Amino acid sequence: YRRPHLKKTRLSEFNQTERKAMLGSYTKVLFVRDPFHRLIATFLQGMGISPSFSSFVQEVLDTGMHNSSEAWKPLVSLCRPCLIRYDYVVMFGFLRQELGHLLRRAGLPAGSFLPELSDSQVQWTYRWLSEQMFSELSAHQKKQLSHFYRWDLAAFPFSSSFLSD
Repeated sequence: YRRPHLKKTRLSEFNQTERKAMLGSYTKVLFVRDPFHRLIATFLQGMGISPSFSSFVQEVLDTGMHNSSEAWKPLVSLCRPCLIRYDYVVMFGFLRQELGHLLRRAGLPAGSFLPELSDSQVQWTYRWLSEQMFSELSAHQKKQLSHFYRWDLAAFPFSSSFLSD
């Protein structure tokens, strides 16, 4: 998409005609991750000041949808998959397989651009971490988190998520 040099950086700053032209000219890739795994990663990176995972989750729930950080805000509210037709949705935990496919579709040699990823080890680690962290939460917090991320859980195939009903 050719556009004049403008200082606009967010898609919402363009009018509908410009947005349609831009989005139609790009290959749109969306990287998604289980919302519970995003919470765990955010907590482990120290983005919350809480001493426990349970109190961190309570902070997230107390801030609500509109005041939440992008680190744990529901993906549907960040990337608008109902409004933007993404060409590819790449799931965390299947990166090596999916990125290889994506690079081949783009006509690039898949092996030369991919970092060493061990998807099965990542999946096992997050499964174990999820079990540990989920056990720290009260039944009420679990229910609130499932509700908080309900649109992500409906939009993407996180079938093994601890937040799925």
